[in-house]
Amino acid sequence: MSVASSVDSSGASGLSFFERHEFLIRRLHSLSGLIPVGAFMVVHLTVNASVLNGPETFQENVYSIHALGKILPLVEWVFIFLPLLFHAAVGVWIITTGKPNTSPYAYGANIRYTLQRATGMIALVFILYHVYHQHGWLHMQWWLDLIEQFGGHQFRPYNAPSTAGASLQNPIIIAFYALGVTASVFHLANGIWTMGITWGAWTSPKAQRNALYVCGVFGAALLVVGLSALGGMVAVGSGEGFENARQVEDKMFESKVEQGLVDPNSHKKAHEEPPGEGEAE
Repeated sequence: MSVASSVDSSGASGLSFFERHEFLIRRLHSLSGLIPVGAFMVVHLTVNASVLNGPETFQENVYSIHALGKILPLVEWVFIFLPLLFHAAVGVWIITTGKPNTSPYAYGANIRYTLQRATGMIALVFILYHVYHQHGWLHMQWWLDLIEQFGGHQFRPYNAPSTAGASLQNPIIIAFYALGVTASVFHLANGIWTMGITWGAWTSPKAQRNALYVCGVFGAALLVVGLSALGGMVAVGSGEGFENARQVEDKMFESKVEQGLVDPNSHKKAHEEPPGEGEAE
């Protein structure tokens, strides 16, 4: 064996798993950010925004999702949670090993580089909180009963508009959701642009400028959808909006029970009253 090959071999053996497979991992990371994670976020925000058409529209969309029944957790883990965990883990590794160059050369590309990583971390914290806040992370009843006392597991699928809205009456939580949605949308829109460069979809300066414009318009439109969804949820979370939503939900639930589509004693049904006006959850 030559000295050069010996050095190469010893050098390679000292690399971490990520370093040895960096090319493939980075491309899988960028791909997972678009499909399925990014695609799910677009669908999720769009479905949530359907509350603007009335609580019955949003509730019907939630019933359609939960019609998957027992395979719903499998679908969630395979197509949402596992890809999201992979994307987040690799993203943290990229952030901790990256070396941005914004101080001496604060050009747009370098600023977006930094914002991409900053919004990624904000989005990660927001998503972890959002899943805890609405769904409780783990579907084990003893755990859900415990964390409800600490503001977790507020969402009930068969009372989707009212429970989601009631959980969003605290101004601090509303502000955090607005920040989280904004960070997530920027991270996706800018990530699509950088993904196009990584995968060679747009390589020339002109193509990159055009793609940046398209991604910017897409991001702005999606942000409007996301913040509108947040505002719509807040509106049905208290007062007359809450009462109207509950009436709609109860009628739809009774209809589903009569059709034999849902269990009349389902744990997915809520019975709590709305929080007081201006009262924190």
